[in-house]
Amino acid sequence: MIKLHSFGAAFGLIDASPFVSKVKLFLAVHNIDYQEVNDVMRLGKAPKQKFPYIDDGKDIVADSGFILEYLSKKYLIEMDSWLTDEQAATAHLISKSLEENLYWCLVYSRWVNDDTWPIIRSHFFGSMPFPLSTIIPFLARKGTIKRIEGQGMGAHTAEQVLTIAKQSFVSLSTVLADKRFFFGDKMSSLDIIAFAQLSSFTLATLNNPTNSAAREHQNLVEFTERIEQIYFSEIAR
Repeated sequence: MIKLHSFGAAFGLIDASPFVSKVKLFLAVHNIDYQEVNDVMRLGKAPKQKFPYIDDGKDIVADSGFILEYLSKKYLIEMDSWLTDEQAATAHLISKSLEENLYWCLVYSRWVNDDTWPIIRSHFFGSMPFPLSTIIPFLARKGTIKRIEGQGMGAHTAEQVLTIAKQSFVSLSTVLADKRFFFGDKMSSLDIIAFAQLSSFTLATLNNPTNSAAREHQNLVEFTERIEQIYFSEIAR
């Protein structure tokens, strides 16, 4: 059976990482059995030192995009075969915007903003004995902030990052409109990626300005709640 290495449920979400949530939703949509392994201590030894990754016997696959590609080939899944070329191109570009831009707004809101960082620190590092409970979160936050700065989002002020996130929420709300999914009544890979990223804001129990900005768009909230209810009813609100 496939083993999915992840952070585990947190903050009212199916996983603390939207990239793990992406893989979990793909697995759920396609009824693929798997075993979830939650062990943050494995992160340093993980391929690319990131979650998620899957262990499928002889095959170890890291990165959510490559995991979905691997699973699609193994189980002969052609999730987006019904999309037109234009829709497929649109899905690709929006997905990249979500995972390469909006995602960093999420990381900033959790690890840089002082209103949310104490909750993050407590969840991931609170059970560690002293002095590790002081040293490890300090180093982890410092390293994460360095990554945010290297990506470019860290060059902005908190207000500017919030503005960037709001622009994405407005655009996504406009594209979704009153449709069930982004391209109508049928789910595509874009919906999986959009759920993973958006739910990290709309469904999280964390309260900060970025999450509040996402929740102002009722259609985005309903989109994430609907998918959560269908595939993860055990935690649905």
